[in-house]
Formats: sequence, structure tokens, C-alpha cells
Amino acid sequence: MISLLLLLFLAITAIAIVRSRDTLTAVMLTGLSSLISACLFLLLDAADVAFTEAAVGAGISTLLMLAALHAVAPVRPQPRRVAWPALIVVLLCGGLLAYGTLDLPPFGAAENPVHQHVGNHYLEQTEREIGVPNVVTAVLASYRGFDTLGEVVVVFTAGLAVLLLIGRPRRKDEERDAR
Repeated sequence: MISLLLLLFLAITAIAIVRSRDTLTAVMLTGLSSLISACLFLLLDAADVAFTEAAVGAGISTLLMLAALHAVAPVRPQPRRVAWPALIVVLLCGGLLAYGTLDLPPFGAAENPVHQHVGNHYLEQTEREIGVPNVVTAVLASYRGFDTLGEVVVVFTAGLAVLLLIGRPRRKDEERDAR
């Protein structure tokens, strides 16, 4: 019953986001929808996904969007021109990434290295060793707890760095040029 109620709230929030004409309202409603999604994930015993959604979706993303709204001044339309050096760099990087995928093993094959390591142990022994029915939650919270803590620190540091870069005060000559 609670899941259905949360799904109803999520649908109402999505409709409100689409119908919103104010960007600040849309940003706040987006953060609310992420929080509702995190609650749904928690009800589905996916605590790891709920934590990530709450931290990244409702937390950092909302803060970054609010900071971007604050930093953006009304922009005058500029004539469109192609930035050839940037386009060349993007195409080269994309081609390099596509070339890197050629060396990957076939997707889903049972003999892939990822299937020959500790995955079978996690799937077979998690319920007995940890007592948690969700294998992903058990792996992230127990077997790999320090890794998860490190990832949280990295995401927090990256978010803080972005906020510091975006939120710097403007100098008087920059404000004059922006007008």
C-alpha cells in the first residue's frame, strides 16, 4: 500500500515538473522526485540504490542545479558557429573509446573473467554469512564497506569542488561585462 502511494506521489510530481513554468520550482520538484524514488528503492530492499539516489539525485544534483540557476545570468543570443577544435577532440575521444571496446570479452558469456572470481561466493554465501536478502546491499555494506565509504568521499569531494568553482563571487569588471 505504501509503495502504491509513493508511486502515486511520484507520478504527481512528474506531471508537476512537466507543467511547471518556473525553473526553480522544476528543480525543487526534481529533488523531491529523487527523494520519493529513494524511498521506493528502500521499500524494495535495495538500500544501496536508495542511498545513492538520495545522495546523488536528491542531494548533489539538486544543489548543482540550484547553483547553476544562481550563477546563470540572462544570456544574449550569440551567432552560432562551429568550434572545430572541440569537435575534433570529441570525435577522437569517442573513436578511442569505441576502439577500446573491441578488446572486451563477449557480453554475458559464462567464461568471462568477471564470472570466475568472487561473484559465485557472494551469491551462494551472502544469506548465510551476512543475513541480508539483497546481495548487492550485503556486498556494498559488508564485504566492500571501505570501498563504498571511499566512493562516498570521492563523490562528496567532487561535488564540493564543483560548488566551489561555480559559486565564486564575481568581480566588478565581470559584472560590468555581463551587462
